[in-house]
Amino acid sequence: MRKLKVFTLILCLGIVFAGCNNTQKGAAIGTGGGAVLGAIVGKLAGNTAVGAAVGAAVGAGTGAIIGKHMDKVKAEAEQVENAQVQEVKDANGLDAVKVTFDSGILFATNKSDLNAAAKTSLAKFATVLNNNKNCDIAIYGHTDNTGNDGINQPLSVSRATSVASYLKSCGVSSAQIKTIEGQGSSNPVADNSTAAGRQQNRRVEVYMYASQAMIQAAENGTLQ
Repeated sequence: MRKLKVFTLILCLGIVFAGCNNTQKGAAIGTGGGAVLGAIVGKLAGNTAVGAAVGAAVGAGTGAIIGKHMDKVKAEAEQVENAQVQEVKDANGLDAVKVTFDSGILFATNKSDLNAAAKTSLAKFATVLNNNKNCDIAIYGHTDNTGNDGINQPLSVSRATSVASYLKSCGVSSAQIKTIEGQGSSNPVADNSTAAGRQQNRRVEVYMYASQAMIQAAENGTLQ
């Protein structure tokens, strides 16, 4: 029965959100039950930890304003070469932006050192972050399943830390980066039985989501 309810919810979300941009989706999510629904959507997307702590559910109007703003953030992030950009939901059900850098750009196998191409891409991405200081940032490192957790977990932390450190060297404020975390091989996005799949799983994900200041600005009608 629970599975049926979850399936029904997902089906309904698909119908509601089909053809919507972030503004429309933000309005749909930002309702009295938005925080609960957002947590469900966030869990399915694997990013429930992402999101500013808010005291009450965000209203529809606020959600729509944030959605419109995040459309602009996403468009700017899409200009960064070698980055995959997706729209996701944060734990409050608000629109957020996920940027993924894979190991072919960032790291050699079993390494956490940034290569020249990675630094070029991250320097451009730092400009996006500096242009959007009202976005909080969460950085997650991942590995493939080669080796064991004793190796993969600290390696994933080192990769996330390398990215965070370089972004800071490019002027991104430490205060803006709320999370630096490694998840080892626990969240694969591709088949670990193939070389191509393992490469996709060796990645760093950066989430840009609404800060408390952005939520307040949206509520006050001052967010552009």
